[in-house]
Amino acid sequence: MFVRTVYATGDPARLGPTLDGLRAESVGLLSGQPGYRGYGLFANRELGIITMGSWWDSEQAERDSEERLSGRRAELLAPFGGTVTRSRWEAVVAARPARAGEGAWFRLTTFDLRRAEADRVAAAFREGALPAMRSLDGFLGGSMLLSAEDERGAVGLLFADEAALVASRGPVAQARAKAVAEGGASLRSLEEFEAVLLDLPGRP
Repeated sequence: MFVRTVYATGDPARLGPTLDGLRAESVGLLSGQPGYRGYGLFANRELGIITMGSWWDSEQAERDSEERLSGRRAELLAPFGGTVTRSRWEAVVAARPARAGEGAWFRLTTFDLRRAEADRVAAAFREGALPAMRSLDGFLGGSMLLSAEDERGAVGLLFADEAALVASRGPVAQARAKAVAEGGASLRSLEEFEAVLLDLPGRP
């Protein structure tokens, strides 16, 4: 599958109304496009950060939907008054949750990798880190996204609530360090977000 992510920063005081607009329209807009497989909307209310990802069954479906929807997305984000960065990825490991209720939380890490090491990085997550996470209370699912051409990647982990996410920090740190060492990647960022909206109609 292919994933489009958007990372937006802005005035925290303007975050609430912007989230309301995205929550009201995003799923309706996206689900009307061919190849749509799911959507997640996440926020850091204190810092004023929105990140969201939409899932597609082909690279062409992702690109076609971007062409149709980018204008409306820009309008919805405009009141936030900040920066917007869009990225395209391939989901090389996807253990998406069967369910995720209200109150879920999300951890996002980004990293750099050498293009030649993409398969090794994916294997380290799939065969090492992900099985370790499955034993954690409240762990709902996780995915690895890669852009091998740009030599970068991202891992998203979803937890049932904030308490489960907090409790996972130590064990996940150990699994992350091992996976990074085995895969030869360089960690760039680590962030945690409230899950504002999750739509999972196309869970494999």
